[in-house]
Amino acid sequence: METNVIESVAFGGTALVADFSVWGLFLRSDVVIKLVMIILFAASFWSWTVIIDKSLRLRRLWGQAADFEDSFWAGGSLDDLYDRVGNSPLDPMAAVFSAAMGEWRRSSSRGLASTERMRASLQERIERVMDVTMAREVERVERYLVFLASAGATAPFIGLFGTVWGIMNSFQAIALAKDTNLAVVAPGLAEALFTTAMGLIVAVPAVAAYNKFSADLARYSQRLEGFGSEFSAILSRQLEEKA
Repeated sequence: METNVIESVAFGGTALVADFSVWGLFLRSDVVIKLVMIILFAASFWSWTVIIDKSLRLRRLWGQAADFEDSFWAGGSLDDLYDRVGNSPLDPMAAVFSAAMGEWRRSSSRGLASTERMRASLQERIERVMDVTMAREVERVERYLVFLASAGATAPFIGLFGTVWGIMNSFQAIALAKDTNLAVVAPGLAEALFTTAMGLIVAVPAVAAYNKFSADLARYSQRLEGFGSEFSAILSRQLEEKA
């Protein structure tokens, strides 16, 4: 389909040529409609940037989580795994493990688990550290998702504002020309309807992506919480064995 669509409307033997392509509608519109189109175009561009980034990032996180769980449950030493992971892991699950092991090592090196009360305090600190790390990592993954929700909620209304403004321009054109021919009304109506379409083009993928990413992140958070609970149980058993 050609992007530059030219329509000819004949009235009284006179051919009135109007460019109804996207670029033609933009150039012919007034300042307010241009501003609405620019805002919606920018929102669409940024929405798709966030969608692509989150899709790739979530796929990468699931793969990294699977690799780390394979290493964790391989039966090796937790200290060796911690030495390999280091203090700055790249994925959230490894970050939770690293934070807990760091607290474990600091407390063990200072002999802070010699009594039952100290062991209970250490267990509580480890769980708190894991909870804080999980919340921070999930918040980092969720960054910019609020933009998708905002774009999905506001884009149709921004487009509707452009529609109302375009219809007002059409009525003004009718009043000035004192003519109700389609040639007088068509340009303003085309601009008005186009802004509505742009609003929907922004909103539909933004809302769909936000719902999908929210569900995926909820499952990923449950996976992190499940790992944190299992790891906490393992450390609790080791504390009991040291008693």
